Amino acid sequence: MKKTLFASALLIMTACGNNQQQLVIGDPEFTGEQSFIEVNEPATPNCPAYVVINNPEVELSAFPVDKDGYHVIFNGNEKMQGWRGYGKDHIPSRWVVEDGCIKFCGTGMGEGQTAEGGDLIFAHQFQNFILELEWKVSKGGNSGIFYLAKETAVKKEDGSLQYQPIYISAPEYQVLDNANHPDAMLGIDGNRQSASLYDMIPAKPQNQNPFGEWNKARIMVYKGTVVHGQNDANVVEYHLWTPQWTDMLQNSKFSAERWPIGFELLNNCGGAERKGYIGLQDHGDDVWYRNIRIKVME
Repeated sequence: MKKTLFASALLIMTACGNNQQQLVIGDPEFTGEQSFIEVNEPATPNCPAYVVINNPEVELSAFPVDKDGYHVIFNGNEKMQGWRGYGKDHIPSRWVVEDGCIKFCGTGMGEGQTAEGGDLIFAHQFQNFILELEWKVSKGGNSGIFYLAKETAVKKEDGSLQYQPIYISAPEYQVLDNANHPDAMLGIDGNRQSASLYDMIPAKPQNQNPFGEWNKARIMVYKGTVVHGQNDANVVEYHLWTPQWTDMLQNSKFSAERWPIGFELLNNCGGAERKGYIGLQDHGDDVWYRNIRIKVME
């Protein structure tokens, strides 16, 4: 696999859909320089060449540490310090703070994201960590929590870059109204229900609280071992970067034949550094998140 590392100024031409835009990280809370890794010869057959973009990050030391040793990365502050849109330099306007929660104001368009929407990320890449937060959805709501995500793009014919969806580089902790969203009945053995590793491993026991009520989520990633927790119970365990992980991908919607770039990125999720962003999904429905904290493990 041929990889070339480029360092650049804090400006890059990108494309979202058919709309060209400039991504400029100019907020003083974001530090460091932008770089990108261009993969010219992906290992997966039929996978297009792609670019992994490393944008400036926030310093984790700027966020308070609670009595349990967690950095509090959202505690109801109106500014949403440290957060921005995936592939964007700002917080999309459909993500707001309401009653001390981060809320996505639904569009009703499912995955058809609009210009004022899109996925939200915390602008610091984590490797080994425990993430805890609470979430609730509207009736029939759908969302997700991503981890080890990368900002990736493919080159268009004119040489510009087109961002790819966050979910082709990041495992997803499913957030769903199991009783009313049809995705709960798809997949295999409930592997698209809440707290599942989306489309791969079902959460068991399935102990979700219904729409409109708060659920606790816990995600631990430590040297490839991943555990999903829901409402104080461990419900999923698996191991990244193993033959078993590759097999799971091959048996999912992200197989090498169905989605070559998704298979390539997820099979090596987190990249060579084994780290990435935390993300919250715009799936078109109202969803709320609160009390978001993360503990870094060495």
